[in-house]
Amino acid sequence: MPATSSLPAVVPRPRPLLLRTSPPRRGQPPTTRCRASAAPGGAPRGHPVAASPLDATVAKRGGIREYVEAAREMARRKDGGPARWFTPLECGGAGGRVHGAPTMLYLPDPAENINKRFGNLIGVLDKVILSHCYNGEIGIDGVGLGLIRHHERLAKMFELWCLHIPVEDRTPFEGLVEYVERTVKSETSRAPDRPVYLVGESIGACIALAVAARNPDIDLVLILVNPGTAFQKSQLQLLSGFLDLVPEPFHLTTPQLLNFLTGNFMKMPSTFVGHGLSLGDAGQTLSEITSSLLHSLMFLVDILPKESIVWKLKMLRTASSYVNSRLHAVKAQTLVVASGNDELLPSREEAERLRSTLEKCRTRHFRDSGHKILMEPELDLATTIKGAGYYRRSWKTDFVSDYLPPNPDELAKVIDRDRILHFLTNPVMLSTLPDGKIVRGLAGLPKQGPAVLVGYHMLLGFELGPLVTGVLNNYGIHIRGLAHPFMFDKNTEQLMPHSAHFDAYRIMGAVPVTGTNFYKLLAEKQFVLLYPGGAREALHRKGEDYKLFWPEQSEFVRMASRFGATIIPFGAVGEDDICDLLLDYDDLMKLPFYDILDKMINKDGPKLRTDSTGELKNQEMHPIVAAPKLPGRFYFIFGKPIETRGREKELRDKEKAQNLYLHVKSEVESCINYLKEKREEDPYRSILPRLLYQATHGPNAEIPTFEP
Repeated sequence: MPATSSLPAVVPRPRPLLLRTSPPRRGQPPTTRCRASAAPGGAPRGHPVAASPLDATVAKRGGIREYVEAAREMARRKDGGPARWFTPLECGGAGGRVHGAPTMLYLPDPAENINKRFGNLIGVLDKVILSHCYNGEIGIDGVGLGLIRHHERLAKMFELWCLHIPVEDRTPFEGLVEYVERTVKSETSRAPDRPVYLVGESIGACIALAVAARNPDIDLVLILVNPGTAFQKSQLQLLSGFLDLVPEPFHLTTPQLLNFLTGNFMKMPSTFVGHGLSLGDAGQTLSEITSSLLHSLMFLVDILPKESIVWKLKMLRTASSYVNSRLHAVKAQTLVVASGNDELLPSREEAERLRSTLEKCRTRHFRDSGHKILMEPELDLATTIKGAGYYRRSWKTDFVSDYLPPNPDELAKVIDRDRILHFLTNPVMLSTLPDGKIVRGLAGLPKQGPAVLVGYHMLLGFELGPLVTGVLNNYGIHIRGLAHPFMFDKNTEQLMPHSAHFDAYRIMGAVPVTGTNFYKLLAEKQFVLLYPGGAREALHRKGEDYKLFWPEQSEFVRMASRFGATIIPFGAVGEDDICDLLLDYDDLMKLPFYDILDKMINKDGPKLRTDSTGELKNQEMHPIVAAPKLPGRFYFIFGKPIETRGREKELRDKEKAQNLYLHVKSEVESCINYLKEKREEDPYRSILPRLLYQATHGPNAEIPTFEP
């Protein structure tokens, strides 16, 4: 057995390690295609230089096949340590990386380094498994390649480094913590104004928590994936004790260990069916895999000795105990990514425990995912970080400057989220040209910002999805919404159907409604969506359809004029064509015990306009009860643009600004009244004639409406 590796006392800037090269001799730097030291041409230290044409081998998002090939290459090296950092080749160039990108350190699960030896077995099963097993259930993680599916996207947001712990390395848990800690301190010294991200999987999550507990004053963001802190409640706790009693080679016949090595076989048939195989073919494929696995058990005895497995499980027990006794000291911003179908750890329950224990912790649950969630297609780690509002490049989240626009996949998912609503309501969009003519389409919108879209907030904000995605798809304008702080509050997530309920809004660019954020968006010449009526309109009472609840005094006119922004009043109608309001806030308050829920929602939640009077002060957040009806249609109209460019001095006068404010409000009311009147002329207002039209002209045909 190799001796325990001693880690270097001084941790240099992380060095990229070539995954396809022979291991370097001790004391010599590894041969790489990416150099971390100063490079010819002025490449800064720590940024890989331009790579050779061979670096294009990973041109698309990696998957299980790429993962297995790279892990198998690593497994050929006889390397007893120590642990070291590498940067994936596809993360090499900094050309596509955002300015001021923070450092992300990936900490794999060293307890699963035994699985890397299983990569040799993949050669036996390659033809059977890899042709079908896209979802990554074959568990061979722990070599630092766990983010292979996410490298390309994360590399645009972070300076990504991964920790490689050789198979035969016996560095104890505390030694790994100290090694990562020194790297974190080095990165903090290099860029003191940026956070350091630690992405830890299983034991890697324990390492991240330990580093955070030991360094509460360092700005860290922890991304914990199925954390190993739940070891005492897991199957692995039972397996650890059982292995002490079982002689070799029978230790490999335990169901928990087979599950540890191969993932959840019972989940595979449904996975195969989902990728184009019939149920019969999926069953046959599973049978072939199982037969091949059983045939190879004797081979596993040689490459997975009992001693190695027992040592790794003891490390997991040590890591869990070490961290659980120090959770009170963790002050870092934390996001727990938990699988609902984890075969090894009770990850969902553990995520909720950590959320209630840690001060700055949020959770994201993936109900159908297994233990190897990072290798499954359901998870996009970059999107999850953005959606949770956890991406930042300085000491505090700046929702404007830190924002990254949605990529095509993210936009497609947001559109798909509202696909049913879009199908049921088939929105009609109208706009007003500068000469006052109303046309179908968005030709009346200005082509450049800054601009402020001011309008009416439908019940529950039904109009948001069709409005934002419709304008982006049809006109190429990305609208940034000023949203209620309720949507950004940690405690709010626990009241929603799922913790990621508001993630789509953040991905599409919503920011908390504050004067500072409004100022920054206009300074960047953005199109800003503003609802002066706010939550009071979106959660209105019975009989208040299409009634504006705007403040008496101007809130946005002078800010808009300061940047010469164009103000675009708009109206939206259709909420009364899709549902009837059964119970509003007044009705709910009459129900027994509802006051308890009301206090839970509003007592400690963020509040707006606390100095207002009358209806505007009633900004309580609350559910409503509505009954669906045969769907009608949504209608939007953007009124004639109102220019403020050149009127800044004029609108400094409060009276003139107030007059313009009242004019904008009147225009919004006119837009609503116009749509309510004209929709009566639409022969396709109801869904039934629309379905008939699509059956005749095709599902993608534009359905007519009234003449503007």
